[in-house]
Amino acid sequence: MSRFHSYLTSSTKLIASYKPGNPLSYHLKKYFAEHKKFGSKDRKAVSSLCYDYFRCAVFLNKHFSADQSILHALFLCQDKENDMLKELHPELNNRIHLSIPEKLSYLNLDSSNLFAYQEELSPEIDAVSYASSFFKQPSLFIRIRPHRKKVVVEALQKALIVFEEIGEDVIKCTNSAGLDKVLRINKDAVIQDLNSQRVFDFFKGMPLKAENEIHTVWDTCAASGGKSILLYDRLSGKIRLTVSDVRANILSNLTQRLQQSRVDIFKKFIQNLSLSSGLDKMEKFSIIISDVPCTGSGTWGRTPEQYFSFDKKNIPAFVKKQQSIVSHVIPHLQTEGLFFYITCSVFKAENEEMAKFIESNSALKLIRMNYLKGYECEADTMFVAVFQL
Repeated sequence: MSRFHSYLTSSTKLIASYKPGNPLSYHLKKYFAEHKKFGSKDRKAVSSLCYDYFRCAVFLNKHFSADQSILHALFLCQDKENDMLKELHPELNNRIHLSIPEKLSYLNLDSSNLFAYQEELSPEIDAVSYASSFFKQPSLFIRIRPHRKKVVVEALQKALIVFEEIGEDVIKCTNSAGLDKVLRINKDAVIQDLNSQRVFDFFKGMPLKAENEIHTVWDTCAASGGKSILLYDRLSGKIRLTVSDVRANILSNLTQRLQQSRVDIFKKFIQNLSLSSGLDKMEKFSIIISDVPCTGSGTWGRTPEQYFSFDKKNIPAFVKKQQSIVSHVIPHLQTEGLFFYITCSVFKAENEEMAKFIESNSALKLIRMNYLKGYECEADTMFVAVFQL
């Protein structure tokens, strides 16, 4: 048996043993720990096959067996001649340079059926472009922190890391760049998806508060703290920051990251915002950020296993949680304050319909809402709605 047959057999077994709900990266790590025969090169090859499979499986499994789906996924996701295809499926390898539409046409597959949940999709999202973007992992982006550009660029150049400057403070790299070895992450630059960096573009060109005035900010679902750091930089450090999350370990990691970023936390607390208990004595804030739990459908290019295991019946549960969260946090917004509702979803029920819910069930007025379309720039897709009281 050739090594390519072995790779195909191993990836088929690994995929069959995958349990939906687990991150694929963890599953791969556990599998290889239990099967010591795989060398570094073998692990990389089999892992790549698994990721390619999950990028395409929802679509391809309707037409091919599991092992054939893996090979056809390899064909769709790669654009350079491939030794494995050359041996196991040479006719596909001969056409590896074709565009995605041309590849689908060659396979007699209808591109209009690429995405399985089109009826749930926002009309703002191009279904074919969005689903086609799954075939390639989004790029790695970093945001340069204020006054640190020279330091960051020189460090990348010295380390011979290939990068592309996207605007004034954004750099695009490959996902294997190993930035943590050459940059002071969080202090000089933040690893953050391109569109996640754009969620506060609302503030660009706006006059800042007077020197002695501070924005009181509550990051309600703070997670890793990336948006807190971003807002701190966008508002020139003029914030008094409160952070909350439902998970204690997340708040612990966030605290460490913000310390590295030199962003002070005024207050932090654990809170399930689906419940109102414990919020009665909360102060009011000039800015509230709610990057709410969602389907994550805008990030499926990075986590294709989530698309593979997704059930649209879960959307109403997310919407119910989102409605509860915003209903419990909005009363803590000051008059003329700003409320940022953010998701990494492409589904209208979580986005446009939630914006309507917020306006209908509060005194807030919608100022702006838009999609930041990741499939246009090798990034994640985000939805941002800005309201004012």
